[in-house]
Amino acid sequence: MATPFLISYPSTPTSGLSLKQIAYFGRVLVKVSTLAEAEKFLREHFRTLDVFIDATAVESAGDLVDILNAGAAKILISLEQLTALSQEQSVPSSRLLVKALLNDQIHTLQQWISADSAERNDVSIYTEASAATSAATKLSISSDSPRLFVTYEDQAISEEAIIQVTKQGAIAVIPSQKLTVERDAADQISAAKLLAARAVTDQANGLYATSVTDERGSCLGFVWSSDESIAEALRTGTGVYQSRKRGLWYKGQSSGDVQELIRIGFDCDADCFVFVVKQIGRGFCHLGTETCFGASAGFSRLQKTLSERKTSAPEGSYTARLFNDPKLTSAKIMEEAQELCDAQTKEEVAFEAADLFYFALTKCIAAGVTLEDIERNLDLKSLKVKRRKGDAKGPWAEKAGLVAPASKPAPTPAPAPAKAEPVEDRSRIEMKRVVTSAMSTKEVDEFLKRPSQKSNEAIVGLVKPIVEDVRINGDAAVLKYTHKFEKATSLTSPVIKAPFPAELMKLSPEVQEAIDVSIGNIQRFHAAQKGSNDTLKMETMPGVVCSRFSRAIEGVGLYVPGGTAVLPSTAMMLGVPAMVAGCKDIVLASPPRSDGSISPEIVYVAHKIGAKSIVLAGGAQAVAAMAYGTESINKVDKILGPGNQFVTAAKMLVSNDTSAGVSIDMPAGPSEVLVIADKSANPAFVASDLLSQAEHGVDSQVVLIAVDLSEKELLAIEDEVDAQARALPRMDIVRGAIEHSVTFVVKDIKEAMDLSNKYAPEHLILQIADAEATVDLVQNAGSVFIGAWTPESVGDYSAGVNHSLPTYGYAKQYSGVNLGSFLKHITSSNLTADGLLGLAKTVETLAALEGLDAHKRAVSIRVAQMQKDRS
Repeated sequence: MATPFLISYPSTPTSGLSLKQIAYFGRVLVKVSTLAEAEKFLREHFRTLDVFIDATAVESAGDLVDILNAGAAKILISLEQLTALSQEQSVPSSRLLVKALLNDQIHTLQQWISADSAERNDVSIYTEASAATSAATKLSISSDSPRLFVTYEDQAISEEAIIQVTKQGAIAVIPSQKLTVERDAADQISAAKLLAARAVTDQANGLYATSVTDERGSCLGFVWSSDESIAEALRTGTGVYQSRKRGLWYKGQSSGDVQELIRIGFDCDADCFVFVVKQIGRGFCHLGTETCFGASAGFSRLQKTLSERKTSAPEGSYTARLFNDPKLTSAKIMEEAQELCDAQTKEEVAFEAADLFYFALTKCIAAGVTLEDIERNLDLKSLKVKRRKGDAKGPWAEKAGLVAPASKPAPTPAPAPAKAEPVEDRSRIEMKRVVTSAMSTKEVDEFLKRPSQKSNEAIVGLVKPIVEDVRINGDAAVLKYTHKFEKATSLTSPVIKAPFPAELMKLSPEVQEAIDVSIGNIQRFHAAQKGSNDTLKMETMPGVVCSRFSRAIEGVGLYVPGGTAVLPSTAMMLGVPAMVAGCKDIVLASPPRSDGSISPEIVYVAHKIGAKSIVLAGGAQAVAAMAYGTESINKVDKILGPGNQFVTAAKMLVSNDTSAGVSIDMPAGPSEVLVIADKSANPAFVASDLLSQAEHGVDSQVVLIAVDLSEKELLAIEDEVDAQARALPRMDIVRGAIEHSVTFVVKDIKEAMDLSNKYAPEHLILQIADAEATVDLVQNAGSVFIGAWTPESVGDYSAGVNHSLPTYGYAKQYSGVNLGSFLKHITSSNLTADGLLGLAKTVETLAALEGLDAHKRAVSIRVAQMQKDRS
């Protein structure tokens, strides 16, 4: 399904397509000089690309085999390497791309194929455009064969030349610097035009038939494409098609069910495009189903169900227990595996296999692993050319009766079989390492990008009906969604009001003391901020006095995530500054447990800060209830607090609705931390700070900037990350987060701070010598943690600073929550008659300039009256 060209990617790209854009076309050719380089690239990109390795600089034949074994789709080799590889019987010729640019090389390759044509006639040939026809003839392959790769190494490359090659069916090899997905880029070739030139249009409408599939190859629907829609799809990285009635069609623009573009290709004879997409929202069909052919089934349906339950399973439910207790999941996998082994009949095998798959996929979803990841790993395993013998390991072979039990010193009764230990992922937990001096600025910027989030349009499409329902139907709608999402069907009221009953606040003395100490520190720090909000009064010119004074926002809604988690820290961080500011009506909202109760810690904090009520709801329905008000829930003027993407989308939606009349604190994304460490840093401290954010969720990101660290010093940190991660109960989640996290190795602190300011982290930790002095270089960050003895954890809970901070790069525009978040500033002007007289000409001139006669007249009338009174 790949496109009719192969894109070569340089080691230090400066322009052209990024690797993400290259992935749209299915495959890439990368030159390496060592096995380690090849393995690193394959490990990082095998999920998104078919990787061709230019191994002409690799000397060892054994290394060439290992590159294939690591997952290279093909390796590009010289004739000399081909001779050496011929001794390796396990290497299939279909995985070889042989470089034959000259006539004598083509002749030598012809002899090699003829020596065993039955085994070697599927080898691919890499040759120059000028020699392509000659090579095809001499090697007895069709000029339209996908085994013929045509390069332009020694001649100018042009759009026309590439189209000529691809129309013949051969594969053009194009440098990524020469291609673009943008419109009308100078000196670059449009990738969209190359695709369109290969495609066959429908005779009736002149459009391209297009099949849209998901990442697993399941067809979602049939659409049409045009030259323009293909160009837009590549430019935006989304599903864009051509509607025969409405013109250019951006999938999901109105429904919110958008698509992330993964790959574009053709069917076998190029008369049908194939768009591979990641579908977001309800599904592809306008009827709300996953496909235009009905709902998904089997593994796809199970994956969707488990993914939804991961975020919404009520506390105490079986599914919630599986997601929160890895040991329980492991035990179930071992139990079901044994039952599958014991099954005899066809029906029993199918039944037990289904159970095993269910629990195995639950473990995968918990770790952020999708069916697409699993299938890509299966594809990778199929590429291995050297395979293990395949025998079962000793204890398992013995248990199944494949080998005799080990002899025992005495004929004692056999003990009961030991419970099998779970098979764990023992691969090293480590971050990608990027040495900035070996990369271009553009490539470094690619690594700085955060993990992709679902399209805001898609999330808004899901949230909008909920918000509208609550706006119209009030309490009934809030209860409906609380019953649905929190399973708290016993609730008859969506709110509890102050004074809160003592039985709802039963805490251990230790917890109560911890909350009281934390509230005290947060209160003292935020009270100290009052000085910056004192009344400002000054005379700007004689008789003209201007002032600014602050007033508390009267009604504030504080969203505290909950459900299966207990987050009194968020309630404190939002509630204490609201109390200090003097907000009259403080409303908390937090999802209840399935029995309708709410954690006593949150009720206690609500009591301490003087909250008027607690809304027993989460998600978009809680946000809407506070924004519009209901029969029993007070409307607020501002909503603050973190939440998932649905909460964030709902906050942004209501803030843009003028009928709601509500503002919000800031947009938000997943939690993140950036640690800057130099030679003075303790590796254990660095690792612990990185992992404290990684355990939040698989979409969290941690970044380490290592300042002039040696290989030994870097390994010390990496070893600590791996060791500490394995000791955590949420290891699978940590592993998922670490997979898309990165270590930047830089030369000095200036470069480190430049990178940090460009990233704008939520949490910035400075584990460096003279950390306090370096704070002067901080331009963008949510909160800074200075020195070895200041872990981010103290800011999350008890130091006094606020932990509600801007994420996802918003630290460039937003502050974290502070006292000012709960205040509004009002200005005033107070002029004497002489003051107005002195300013009159200035105001009248500007009003006349803008053509606002009433503005001018408001001054002129007063001046005339003043002169009359004085005459």
